[in-house]
Amino acid sequence: MERLLMTLMSRKIDYALLILSYLDRKKERACAREIADRYALNPGFVANILKELCSRGFVSSQRGAKGGYVLARPAEAISLAELMERLDEGFHLAECNKQPTRDTCTLATVCPVRGAIAEVHRRIREVLRDVTLAQIFRPQGATAEAGRTLGLAVIPWPEGNLARLAGE
Repeated sequence: MERLLMTLMSRKIDYALLILSYLDRKKERACAREIADRYALNPGFVANILKELCSRGFVSSQRGAKGGYVLARPAEAISLAELMERLDEGFHLAECNKQPTRDTCTLATVCPVRGAIAEVHRRIREVLRDVTLAQIFRPQGATAEAGRTLGLAVIPWPEGNLARLAGE
């Protein structure tokens, strides 16, 4: 049976959010190794993500002894949708949201749920456009309360702004 739904956020976006969150909190230049050490990630992997974040305009870099990476724009000015669209070529709730063909789905031309899935996809995209990275990195009010309701705890800086299951 074909897999109908895809993961909304890729692993690349997950790691990009970690890196961007670190830069948002630090407020000064950070090197790839520092970020990699903070999250126990491979430094080369972090450097590759940073390079892509630079080329897409999310991060700026400076070489040299006082070099490193900083956010190119405030986290308040970057939506989750923009990050996903520019870094990961968008998201697609189902394969048929891309370009429905017989290769992606044998039922593309007769699918009874394709229209409904397209509408759900459109609504999710709207929500993602309304969510800024600042809201993710520094949840307040209803957003923070929603995390607590789900059993998530936000760990304050310097431990990192990571959500984890309460009680771990």
